[in-house]
Amino acid sequence: MRQLIAGNWKMNGLSEEAAAIVGPLRRGADGLACDLLVCPPFTQIFTVAHILVGSPVAVGGQDCHPNEKGAHTGDISAAMLRDAGASWVILGHSERRQDHHETDALIQAKTHAAVAAGLAPIVCVGETAAQRVAGDQNKVVGGQLAGSLPPGFSGVVAYEPVWAIGTGKTATEADVAAMHLFIRETLVMQLGQAGEGVRILYGGSVRPANAGSLLAVPHVGGALVGGASLKAEEFLGIAKAAKA
Repeated sequence: MRQLIAGNWKMNGLSEEAAAIVGPLRRGADGLACDLLVCPPFTQIFTVAHILVGSPVAVGGQDCHPNEKGAHTGDISAAMLRDAGASWVILGHSERRQDHHETDALIQAKTHAAVAAGLAPIVCVGETAAQRVAGDQNKVVGGQLAGSLPPGFSGVVAYEPVWAIGTGKTATEADVAAMHLFIRETLVMQLGQAGEGVRILYGGSVRPANAGSLLAVPHVGGALVGGASLKAEEFLGIAKAAKA
């Protein structure tokens, strides 16, 4: 299966900036050995999707509401993302879990909604520095997988050690290998044979300089990229390190 390189722009990108990022991506995406995805803010999904029409670069959202419509001021439904041009959505990112107090149950409900709307979900899991120091990383991540993934899940899982997001710190290859193996074994226990086919992304200060070694680790099915995805040259550099 091809690796997936997904860019999470977070709360960055006005119209001019968005166009400046995706223009070079459109020109540089042909011939890559991986799948490429960009997830801009809600306000830029339509613009980015329009620029990328006919290119191999997919577009996704960064969150969605579990309901299709209703009195939910300020929220965006999965159907609205789809209507704007998205085909993917990131769910349960650590910043959503922390800043918005999202629970595993809520993330599972959002995953149901995303699939019902025709979106491919990327469900994020990961431990904090304190949880890792305490040796609880497997307990934490295992609990998140059990609570966040609905039965029959067929999307993508992204492992993001919270202590490595935006900090410049990167998990060692041994850390990544151990956690991705644990996630694979847990997915197989939860989903049966289907768990073997779920791509597991690594996210946490991925850069062109370390992408090759991280993407070569067993059970790493791609990368969830933050800051480096805001620079087309760096994002393409990471994508070029992906293995067929």
